[in-house]
Amino acid sequence: MELALSDDQVQILDAIDTLAKPYASVPIHDISFALTSAELTRELAEGGFLDVAAMEELGPETAALVVERLARLPFAVEAAASALVRPLLDSELPRPLCLIEEGALGRAVRYLAPGATVVMVGSGGVRSFVATADHVAEAHDESIFAYPMAVLKAQPAEADLRQYNVPASEVLTQWRIGLAAEASGLMAAALAATVTYTSERKQFGLPIATFQALRHRLAEAQVVTNGAYWMTMKAAATRDSGDAALAALHAQEAARRVTYDFHQFLGAMGMTLEHPLHLWTYRLKALTSELGGRGANALAAAEAIWG
Repeated sequence: MELALSDDQVQILDAIDTLAKPYASVPIHDISFALTSAELTRELAEGGFLDVAAMEELGPETAALVVERLARLPFAVEAAASALVRPLLDSELPRPLCLIEEGALGRAVRYLAPGATVVMVGSGGVRSFVATADHVAEAHDESIFAYPMAVLKAQPAEADLRQYNVPASEVLTQWRIGLAAEASGLMAAALAATVTYTSERKQFGLPIATFQALRHRLAEAQVVTNGAYWMTMKAAATRDSGDAALAALHAQEAARRVTYDFHQFLGAMGMTLEHPLHLWTYRLKALTSELGGRGANALAAAEAIWG
């Protein structure tokens, strides 16, 4: 595993930063639960940023870096499934991709909408279909997760599902890497927003970030966020199922821990939509329950490591 970024990776991330600069902040007076941009998604696709995993010289490691960087934006972008799972199946699958486990009928799914590709993973293998209006129901209660979400209310007959020869375990490994990469980027952005706020907010004549209790907990948040990032990069480099499960587990554990602190440090502002913190932490909330949550990923890691 190379700890330093290659020249190609540096150039790709710099290009993403330049392209995404207009989307790096929240529009003035916007208090939405979720932010999306069809224009940003189109520009990323046209620039090939979501297809880097298919390039032999770049691979999943670069794709994970792209996912992590895009997750730092206040705008939610479907990048993880497209960048890490789509190349395994068919590089021409319509975007966005929605990854679900078997038996997900009646549940809210990220980025689900008519025209999206739904990829089902489970004991029946890996199958997909393109969603229509008959398959999708609006999700009202799930809007607090800061993702565009909808409920999968139906699916085509078994004979109408497209079947893939790719093992479900391989798709799950890439799914877990994508989850961990996205969570790492979200935590990094939420931490940066919290540090900025606590450095500017004064109490007793001093910025509250100078108080020792906050400094210690912010330092701990930085440590677990860095840990999630490096575990993700290791999993992307090895493509090992155990590494991927551990990365997803640690990312979900870390997200649960730091989200509480970040909102507490913002005080009353952490309970409003006026500060953009929720655009990252509410997405983290959704990710902590994905793939069965921490319990399921812990079991997957144990199974992969100890059999």
